[in-house]
Amino acid sequence: MPRPLRVAIVGAGPAGIYAADALLKSEAAAEPGVSIDLFERMPAPFGLIRYGVAPDHPRIKGIVTALHQVLDKPQVRLFGNVDYPNDISLDELHSFYDAVIFSTGATADRALTIPGVELDGSYGAADFVSWYDGHPDVPRTWPLEAEKVAVLGVGNVALDVARILAKTADELLTTEIPPNVYEGLKANKALEVHVFGRRGPAQAKFSPMELRELDHSPTIEVIVNPEDIDYDEGSIATRRANKQADMVAKTLENWAIRDIGERPHKLFLHFFESPVEVLGEDGRVVGLRTERTELDGTGNVKGTGQFTDWDVQSVYRAVGYLSDELPKLPWDVASGTVPDEGGRVIEAGAHLQSTYVTGWIRRGPVGLIGHTKGDANETVANLLADHAEGRLSTPDAPAPEAVETFLGERGVRYTTWEGWHLLDAAEKALGEPQGRERVKIVEREDMLEASGA
Repeated sequence: MPRPLRVAIVGAGPAGIYAADALLKSEAAAEPGVSIDLFERMPAPFGLIRYGVAPDHPRIKGIVTALHQVLDKPQVRLFGNVDYPNDISLDELHSFYDAVIFSTGATADRALTIPGVELDGSYGAADFVSWYDGHPDVPRTWPLEAEKVAVLGVGNVALDVARILAKTADELLTTEIPPNVYEGLKANKALEVHVFGRRGPAQAKFSPMELRELDHSPTIEVIVNPEDIDYDEGSIATRRANKQADMVAKTLENWAIRDIGERPHKLFLHFFESPVEVLGEDGRVVGLRTERTELDGTGNVKGTGQFTDWDVQSVYRAVGYLSDELPKLPWDVASGTVPDEGGRVIEAGAHLQSTYVTGWIRRGPVGLIGHTKGDANETVANLLADHAEGRLSTPDAPAPEAVETFLGERGVRYTTWEGWHLLDAAEKALGEPQGRERVKIVEREDMLEASGA
């Protein structure tokens, strides 16, 4: 009697769960069926949504509701707090599964190669995001001594960082932030936050809604210099072709012509300023030097040779995420991705049998959360084609209980989907006395305890 197709998915964020959903909706799920195990190094699932989305964005966190419906299916199991490759290796995964899909995302900061980035007070945005999102593997405190702060980048992560730095702790107390983050933000001395982009308003990568949200805070005055509102032929073409770019530009234009109000925290959005050096004294950040740029007709910019030194005491680099290299898989250092063709992992020009990728580890950390659905569908379609044509390897121990036995014998303390419901209930119980939806549990050991690991 044919057995279900056994698939392991390494990474239980949106990309991995979308891959599971694509498998469940495939013809193979009907006959002979699919059996899917998600492996996640954190004790809790949902990846970027739990540890990458700002706490004051519950709308985005609502995606969890849709992901829940996938993980609720009986064909899907979750193994949390299981680290690849330390707890289970690629060869071991192949011994239990017909196919393995990696969907591990990106957690590190992409490098910015300008002088001074190593100074005390110069930070990667990814590290700051992990701190305010209560990631268990980062320090519990964050130095927020600077009264004037620079944020480098014009994407949504830069907006998140700038907004969290400019808001008051009490504004964020209605969210799920844990007590250590609230106490840290309460000590925040920032009065001015300066966001820098080297190109113009038409080239900013903000989402229109995220940009407008900056202006909703009663404590944040958003300021745009009218001189930064400039477009060339390339910029005008971008606005005509891209509705979102046009909406962003219109919002910035409106802010540039209004009078500056009295809100206590000033958030400046600077365009045509290319960071060239983080300035330091005695090993600490004391400023940022930028070069004024100008449009070249195509929407790109060139330097003007005019430099400005900005009085700031800390600098946050929000210039993109970078995925962690996965042992035993080929790696493209430049892009920070696993080489693939249609989701099939490619090594030395050939498909690494039964091994696939989807999401940011496949195409880099770009796009919104929903964009990973198309990735997942393509990867799963090719996996199922390989299965139909007999190209997958045959596992030695395909029985579902074999993995549980293996992890137990290895002494891996893992969490389950049932355990997530326990942790979810525990966090909601912490929030209830304060009228909050939840308060996030931070310590890994506490998460494991709450999950009944």
